Amino acid sequence: MSNLVLSAPLKGWIAPLDETPDAVFAERMLGDGLAIDPLGSTLHAPCDATVVTVHRARHAVTLRAANGAEILMHVGLETVALNGEGFTVFVKEGQAVKAGDKLLGFDLDLLAQRARSLITPVVVTNLDAFEIVRRDQDREIEVGDFLMELSPANLKKGGGAASAGPVSTGEVAREVVVPLVHGIHARPAARIAETARKFVAEVALVAVNRRASAKSPVGVMSLAVRHGDTIQVVASGLDADAAILAVAELIESGMGEGGPVSAQASAPAVAVVEAVPTVPVDLPRDGVLKGVLAAPGLAIGKAVRLASADIVVREAGEGVAHEEAALTAALDLVRARIEKAAAQEGAHGGDKARKAILGAHLAFLEDPELSAGARRLIGEGKSAGYAWRKSVGGYVEALRGLGDRRLAERVDDLVDLERQVLRALSGEDEDGPTLPPGSILLADELLPSQLMGVDPGLVAGFATARGGPTSHVAILAAAMGIPAMVALGGAVLKVKDGATLILDADSGVLRVAPDAPALEAAQTALAQRQERKAAAKAAAHDACVTKDGTRIEVFANTGSLNDARAAVANGAEGSGLLRTEFLFLDRETPPDEDEQARQYQAIASALDGKPLIIRTLDVGGDKAAPYLPIPAEENPALGLRGVRVSLWRPHLLKTQLRAILRVKPLGQCKIMVPMVASLDELRAVRAVLDEARREMGVVEKIDLGVMIETPAAAMTADLLAAEADFLSVGTNDLTQYVLAMDRGNPELAARIDALHPAVLRMIDLTCKGAAKHHRWVGVCGGLASDVAAVPILLGLGVTELSTTASIAPEVKARVRGLSLESCRSLAAQALDQTSPEAVRALVKSFGA
Repeated sequence: MSNLVLSAPLKGWIAPLDETPDAVFAERMLGDGLAIDPLGSTLHAPCDATVVTVHRARHAVTLRAANGAEILMHVGLETVALNGEGFTVFVKEGQAVKAGDKLLGFDLDLLAQRARSLITPVVVTNLDAFEIVRRDQDREIEVGDFLMELSPANLKKGGGAASAGPVSTGEVAREVVVPLVHGIHARPAARIAETARKFVAEVALVAVNRRASAKSPVGVMSLAVRHGDTIQVVASGLDADAAILAVAELIESGMGEGGPVSAQASAPAVAVVEAVPTVPVDLPRDGVLKGVLAAPGLAIGKAVRLASADIVVREAGEGVAHEEAALTAALDLVRARIEKAAAQEGAHGGDKARKAILGAHLAFLEDPELSAGARRLIGEGKSAGYAWRKSVGGYVEALRGLGDRRLAERVDDLVDLERQVLRALSGEDEDGPTLPPGSILLADELLPSQLMGVDPGLVAGFATARGGPTSHVAILAAAMGIPAMVALGGAVLKVKDGATLILDADSGVLRVAPDAPALEAAQTALAQRQERKAAAKAAAHDACVTKDGTRIEVFANTGSLNDARAAVANGAEGSGLLRTEFLFLDRETPPDEDEQARQYQAIASALDGKPLIIRTLDVGGDKAAPYLPIPAEENPALGLRGVRVSLWRPHLLKTQLRAILRVKPLGQCKIMVPMVASLDELRAVRAVLDEARREMGVVEKIDLGVMIETPAAAMTADLLAAEADFLSVGTNDLTQYVLAMDRGNPELAARIDALHPAVLRMIDLTCKGAAKHHRWVGVCGGLASDVAAVPILLGLGVTELSTTASIAPEVKARVRGLSLESCRSLAAQALDQTSPEAVRALVKSFGA
């Protein structure tokens, strides 16, 4: 096979890849080649070839030549964030092109203003089969000029047919079409790595443009494999066949996230925050900065600026043995610290968010590709610190450049881990900063370990220039009860240390150096909040009755034994929702009857005889169970979920019902069925329950209720109430289905409000339908924990509220200050409003 000559696809100036300001290309993570600083605005084919892929953001094209060489051309850097703006595509996937044919057009001026760089890498991605034997350099070129020459690698070694694919000699391979709805993101990447590590063989995943070790979750994530992509699982070694079989079958199983496979299944790209530090800008004249809510609350305090000092590392090492030992010691030290922190969380009942983040850091720390990359650089004479930074940095750049918000959110964890190891290498103290009481932390971006390292008693809140409302640090803030805002922009970096601040996270406003009236108003509001909270806590265990004598039950939602204990401590009168998924997820097989019975009994005992409403298994959609390979679905949110899964696998339902029936005293537990849409589903569950009762000799009546989460259930509430013992509204799902807005979509998060009049009308229908048959109605969704919504819910006819445990005292206090007659009047007015904002304004002016 003869050599392949590639011609210049773009007018511009040739530069070596080393000068590309992007570690993904400079470190040749995607392949070897050249870069072109463009002077033209059209990308052409460098040879006769077939178009393999046109990136969904239109900024990159991959071609495959007749001899199998794969050539990736990537216009500009971080242009994926433009989401196709400024680009024109002239070809489609599968199309044959001739050298010189137009592939892409682009707006050079727009890219110059908004892209990180115009430089355009042209790389050969399957260099295991080809070698660049000649390349042009350092000159201006026109389209069609010589660029580089490729030689099939196997011809140099003595002949034989060149492989058209990326599989190396001695490897075995299997092709897999990825059925995972969300592609191979963090969770499935970790499971793939866990499976691959069980084998001695070297196992890799190969996408069209790149390859990664299957034993590296970070490497697998960086492939950005999406739903419907065809990839190869390749392996070499003694147990290669078994390794391929295990990994391929794991992926093909869908890991509980299966969906229909289609070449068009990939989701559109979303913008990703720039990796470069935020540029400080002047404060507005009124001193008011606007941002995004990360954790609710109001705080008054003094500004404390946190700037992460750059950790300087030397490039040259002091010998391979010395540097390898230093890296090993640093990794061991950080691992020990993380494991100790995780063990402390476990010993004290633990904060779920903190434990999850520590687990993520530990998984990344144990990623073999990160340490292997660092050790390769140490072998080339680099210091341990330099090698670790470069190894982690390559993956940070790769994840940031993919245009996938879910993957980009994991960047903070990698950056955090990089700093922890570098600090361990330098011997720097891990103690957090010394803070005065009432500190409001300001930073470009906070890392999870920084927030975990401060005394929460001294921190009144924090605000950052960058960051997202679903980042790990935002989740931590909410768990710690710290008001927080993100994405305020560069002005927050100009706030002086010690400046007085009002942080109103609920309104998304940060006031810098407020005047006396604003400060007095905020102090009054804060004092009133604190007084209300303290008074509510003191009366948490008092009876919950409205001013006119109507009994309202305030329960708590639970998902574990610790949650049940917290519910009792906060005065909850029972549990209105036990989420049983904690027993079923993150395991390879379902829990048996004995295990379930033990767990339910422990929770029932912790509630000290108070009512416990157990929701049957609610998986599917965004909750995947590995042992339930749900068939391909175009829209999982509308597919096998909740009761549909239970009736699809009735043996699981029966096992769960039998376990519930074993809880003593009999009758403390009520059973609630999720995602009901028809009376037939309720009847089917009741038939299984009755069968279990007969088998176990249970003659007592066991209450069986349904969750109202679908518009169908709300519209037919009168039919359901004829046979159900109670109805409980799950406002989270009901809201997303009524509004046709995915509650997992961050772009829609601000618009999904359960106080939307359409949702309230569904709750109104539910209460009216239940009243026909004298059934009680509860609310166990997020709206029950919204204190502002309490009078409307009571006015509609709700008599039981199941809240988060911590807010239960405040909900009970709010109920005691209400009269049912005024609540009914308010509810009637709310149903006639035109927006959730109007409803909230109405509630704000409402008197008890």
